[in-house]
Order: sequence, then C-alpha cells, then structure tokens
Amino acid sequence: MDFLLHNGVTVLGQWISFAELAGQIFALAVVFLAQRRTLWTWPVQVGATVLLFSVYLSAHLGGLATRQVAILAISIYGWWAWSRRSDPVYGVVVRKGRFSERLAMLGAFAIGTTVMALVLDALNASWAPWPDAAIFVGTLVAFAAQGAGLVEFWLVWLVVDAIGVPLQLSSGLYFSAAVYIVFAGLVVHGWWSWNRTAKQVQTAPSAGVTAASS
Repeated sequence: MDFLLHNGVTVLGQWISFAELAGQIFALAVVFLAQRRTLWTWPVQVGATVLLFSVYLSAHLGGLATRQVAILAISIYGWWAWSRRSDPVYGVVVRKGRFSERLAMLGAFAIGTTVMALVLDALNASWAPWPDAAIFVGTLVAFAAQGAGLVEFWLVWLVVDAIGVPLQLSSGLYFSAAVYIVFAGLVVHGWWSWNRTAKQVQTAPSAGVTAASS
C-alpha cells in the first residue's frame, strides 16, 4: 500500500497518488453499478474501501478514514440483502421509504453527525470535525438505505457530495473533489432510475410476491 500512496501521476499540474486514483475510480464504478442494481456493486465497493481508507488516513481525515471500516461492514450486509431480494424482471427490488423510515434517516444523520463531530474534536482526529463527521454519518445512512433498497439513499448522497467537495478541496485532494462532482451527476441519474423502477414495481404485484418469496 505504501507504493500506491507514495507513487502516482500528475494530471493538469496536480499530483495524484495511485491509491487515490484507483480508489476513486472504484468508487465511481460503485455508483454506476448501483444504478443498474447489480450485485457487483458490493465487491467493487470493498476494493474502493480499502484504498480510500489509506488515502484519508494519510491526509489526517479521521472521520473519512474511519467510515471506510464501517462501509466495509455495511457492504457485506448490502451484498447479503440484495442477493435475497432480486427479481427476474426488475433486478434488485427497490421502493420509496415510508415516512417513519425517512424520519429515522434524518434523525440518524443529525444525531450521528453531532456525536461523531464531538468525538473527532475531542480526539483531535480531524482538522474539520463537523463536515468530516457529516460525511461519515451521511455515508453510513446512505449505504444502509441502499442495502434496504430505499430510493431516498440517492438524496442522502447528494447531501454528502455537497459537503464533500469543499472539504476535499481544502484538504488538497483535488482529484477526489472532482470525482465528488461527477458523483453528483451520477447520483441524480441514479435517483431518477430507481424512482422510476420503484413506481414500476409498485404497480406490478407479481414483483412484490417474487421478492417476498426469495
């Protein structure tokens, strides 16, 4: 891993380590695969997690580094959940979250961000504890909702992107910031795709029966 961190390429005058380059390419691939609701989303996410953990740790972004460990655990859950809820016509069955689920996501984001920011500040684990914590918690909420097949997870990613771009720029991770901007475009398309599929599944009772029996 040291080789990947200390060697890289220069793009438009900006040096990028091989670890950051590969990790962000994998992360982009995850969004692309998630749009298509394929199980390959999760093993590719594992690869991105390992690479980006080392990148953020070396940049002294404790929250961003620690979240990769949590993402690994959630990826295992998501892989298991998606494998149990596939449909021969619609792929992984997705749906809009209920009001209680949306409220739970909002509460988890608000409370989790506050607690995590205080912890990062107390441990001096990040120079920007609040945005670092928001990205950390937002990512966990998004992946958990993604594993559950909730359309709203794309909207959580938009919030994470909005916070992540200025933080990456301030940290000197310009390539990662550019990737976050690309993420935003993919996320909007992903939300549109999942929302359309959720409506199709909702109007097709057989899809729900298939999902329940799998």
